[in-house]
Amino acid sequence: MNFDEARRRFGEYQKAERNASPNTRAAYERDLVALEGFLRERKGLAEDAPVPVALVDLYVLRGHLGALARTHAPSSIARKIAAIRSFFRFLSDRGLVRQDPSEELASPKVRRPLPTFLSVDAAKEVVEAPTDGDAHPAVAARDRAAMELLYGAGVRVSELSGLDLGDIDLGAQRARVLGKGRKERLVPFGEAAANALREYLALREAFRHPRTGELDPRALFVSVRGRRLNVRAVQLFVRAYGAQGAGRADLHPHALRHTCATHLLDGGADLRAIQEVLGHASLSTTQKYTHVSVEHLLAVYDKAHPLARGKLPKVGGGEG
Repeated sequence: MNFDEARRRFGEYQKAERNASPNTRAAYERDLVALEGFLRERKGLAEDAPVPVALVDLYVLRGHLGALARTHAPSSIARKIAAIRSFFRFLSDRGLVRQDPSEELASPKVRRPLPTFLSVDAAKEVVEAPTDGDAHPAVAARDRAAMELLYGAGVRVSELSGLDLGDIDLGAQRARVLGKGRKERLVPFGEAAANALREYLALREAFRHPRTGELDPRALFVSVRGRRLNVRAVQLFVRAYGAQGAGRADLHPHALRHTCATHLLDGGADLRAIQEVLGHASLSTTQKYTHVSVEHLLAVYDKAHPLARGKLPKVGGGEG
């Protein structure tokens, strides 16, 4: 079997059986095309000649990944190894290759950076920034409602963009979101988010397209042209409000999600509950927030405890 046919079958499997997102499928496709290109070059095959998957062995994989390691971070290499393993496991399980050459691949050690998060005061400043400026009232209300959900409900930016009007229950203060793998979950949000959503919905008609009158009948958040608000637009205004509210021009929507999780944990929420709110498939993903809280705890200790820096407080009166 050549690479073209193998990639086609693997792509169909990812979509139909694994329910992988378009972004994941596209990333895996790029990784496999790169592997095919490396193999073609190593074996001296013509540009238009089919490349048999059977030519791939452990040494080819090591050579390919070694070449990539010169220009890619360990985290990127680890993801490419995951794509290659998944591809060959699929082929092996279906008897399309005699042996899985990826079984003996070792993954690079990846040091996960701690998630970025804001303090409670900084988060409040950022979330309230839309209505503290001079933006159009409808735009300010929309952005404030979106920020309240990003921080208050911990939703992903793609989940926020995908919300429909029918997904919001203001009375019960919860939203139905479509997460990774097209899995639905219900997420709660607080009174502040509910009030912000009510204010925005009262002004939503102002987003009709100025010439055509178009207004998406389903989308919760819409642009000034009446269309569903896209992920890029949310990223841009989060960055702007991050700079305005907390002096953080590098702020991104995922940082608000991290902040939500960290503050829930600091407030005493159970890890399992946080896992449900965030929609993590594995508890280990949620556990990274415990490290953030420990870092925060150590910072507070370092500032406040008299023995933190090995210095005893001065006391008067002697021993008597």
